[in-house]
Amino acid sequence: MVDEVVLKNATETAWTAYRARHPDVDAHDGRRCLMERYLHRRWEERQSDTEDLAIFGIAYYLHRLPKDEC
Repeated sequence: MVDEVVLKNATETAWTAYRARHPDVDAHDGRRCLMERYLHRRWEERQSDTEDLAIFGIAYYLHRLPKDEC
């Protein structure tokens, strides 16, 4: 089971970085959910801590997250 605090903190860190780069994206945009699901899978695979997951999240948005679609 995913530690909800670890997942929440990592998602928030990565999403904040994404929105800093894309200020026109709403805080509740569907892309956040895509990132959270990705981080959830990563956590299940590796049992990572918050910092590791945040790094995976930032890498995810840099390489995979759509810029203009959900």
